[in-house]
Amino acid sequence: MRDTENIHQLAAIQPDYMGFIFYEKSKRYVESLDRLKLGNLPASIKKTGVFVDAAIEEIEAKISLYKLEAIQLHGQETPEFCGLLKQAGLEVIKAFGVDNQFDFNLLNRYDEAVDYFLFDTKTDKHGGSGMVFDWNLLQNYTLSKPYFLSGGLDTEHLNELLNIPDQRLYALDLNSRFELEPGLKDIQKLTSFFNAIRIPV
Repeated sequence: MRDTENIHQLAAIQPDYMGFIFYEKSKRYVESLDRLKLGNLPASIKKTGVFVDAAIEEIEAKISLYKLEAIQLHGQETPEFCGLLKQAGLEVIKAFGVDNQFDFNLLNRYDEAVDYFLFDTKTDKHGGSGMVFDWNLLQNYTLSKPYFLSGGLDTEHLNELLNIPDQRLYALDLNSRFELEPGLKDIQKLTSFFNAIRIPV
């Protein structure tokens, strides 16, 4: 998210998280945001900074500037690095690109250092590919840590998503397939998806 009007349109349908990508090589890179309007977002929406191998000082600066509440890390960040952010009181989501060669044992070292894992399709661009990976590979995931599912999720996957039996599936990361253009969300499509996926209270 980076367009102020689009941010507030999305806020109206109450996502649990809203992501802002601070990775300069991303076509969704956020150079600057309206801090005042960002501060008016509902408290229920966790403002989430997305980073790739950023220095701790850069992350801390963005946290302070935009009052971020969660951090999503898509690079080669170590467990120690993730742990520092978690100890600072932030919610830490560590992303991993999954393919047939992915070794789920790598996650053991991160178990205490993060709040959630995020499983995305493995690419050389750190996400945002619009491609789906083979969800059957998640049968190799043995930890109890809850996770976000990402990677080309679209309305065509709705029934499959609703029928995933894994109780560790915590959240769905919706991005490229719900865009009008990079960084600009299709609010109508998201509204329809939200209405279909949410459990009535």
